Amino acid sequence: MRRSIIVTLFFITTILLMSFQTQKFDLKASIERGKEVYNVHCITCHMEKGEGVEGVFPPVAKADYLMADKPRSIKQIIKGATGEMTVNGKTYNAEMPAVDLTDEQVSDVLNYVRNSWGNKGGAVTPAEVKAQR
Repeated sequence: MRRSIIVTLFFITTILLMSFQTQKFDLKASIERGKEVYNVHCITCHMEKGEGVEGVFPPVAKADYLMADKPRSIKQIIKGATGEMTVNGKTYNAEMPAVDLTDEQVSDVLNYVRNSWGNKGGAVTPAEVKAQR
């Protein structure tokens, strides 16, 4: 009797662990959460539709720079950015301060930006963010 209880508990535990591992990342939900993060932390400089302010703050809408290097984008949110960058053929040299966000929030805001305003990007997961810290 005791052995069958232990075996049953083992199988239940195994099944639960496997179900957590096979859950897929919900990009749509991440994008929805990311819009809120963007509206709190990013909209002031990058504007409502991601157009930025020409010559001052780069656009994130249809932005070749943003889409070209996912790890760089993650690092720039976590650590900030300084120095020149060329976005869509125009040079910008404003400082972007680091933003104190969780791995999930960084993932969410990047998923929102990378999938809005003409951008089409693959998912950024919290695990990818954690790897860049």
